[in-house]
Amino acid sequence: MEEVVVEIPCPICFEEGQVRMATHIDEIPYFGEHTQVTVICHACGWRQSDFIPADGAKPGCSKIVISKPEHISARVVRSSSCTVRIIELDLEVKPGTASTGYVSNVEGVINRFMEIIVMVTRQAYVDDADGSDLKTLQEMHTTLLELKEDPIPRPITLELLDPRGHSQILHEDAEFRDLSPGEVEDLPLGPEAAVISKDDLS
Repeated sequence: MEEVVVEIPCPICFEEGQVRMATHIDEIPYFGEHTQVTVICHACGWRQSDFIPADGAKPGCSKIVISKPEHISARVVRSSSCTVRIIELDLEVKPGTASTGYVSNVEGVINRFMEIIVMVTRQAYVDDADGSDLKTLQEMHTTLLELKEDPIPRPITLELLDPRGHSQILHEDAEFRDLSPGEVEDLPLGPEAAVISKDDLS
């Protein structure tokens, strides 16, 4: 990937002349051509990545009910504007100001949720006097862990809601629907994109 200098200060350390942008065009099966854009500060190490499909995209929700072992390996493209939900466990990760895009699979997304649950559980050992939160967290962790078993004892629904339409679950059992105007209005958009001129791309 070739890097070009972006004429903006780093949003974290504010150093001038240290921000670079790299782009890479790739083909993802069933998703089509996309461009990976990575902005990096060489002074402090801050980075932000995102995925932009070549085709026009519209706000949408990609969903899969994880009910058989093959679903765990389904490819996932998650952009920085995507909210990820696990419906049955009432779990949700919204994009924040430092949100970044990634390409993974369903198992990778599940592992990210499990890591967060483990972190929150450690804090609950300190703060949870009656142990009720601990029990709920442990049950969530167990349910997610069981998704790696064969057969899967309890199906779980994974949703990617993206107001920019750049996220998708790539599997024949995955479903896609348009987001309603109300859903689009309620969903966060993630980090503000850096202002880049045409000269920066040349």
